[in-house]
Amino acid sequence: MCRNIRTLFNFEPPATEDEVRASAVQFVRKLSGFTRPSKGNEAAFNRAVDEVSEAAERLLHSLHTLSPPRDREVEAQKARARAKARYA
Repeated sequence: MCRNIRTLFNFEPPATEDEVRASAVQFVRKLSGFTRPSKGNEAAFNRAVDEVSEAAERLLHSLHTLSPPRDREVEAQKARARAKARYA
């Protein structure tokens, strides 16, 4: 899985536009196989990133949960601990 595609729903503070866009870029890179598209494919690549970003924003704003929001820093600490255990 791409490193920047992370769960963005139900966090406090909520996901920023930059986080959503970074996930969209990684998703389009994965689908297209391009890290950086050629000049001829650049417009299509950027359009796809814009469309995926918009769809992701709509999704995040339409989802509902009864669970309390997760704290970003706590989740980051848990991820660091898992990585440390895995790579130690």
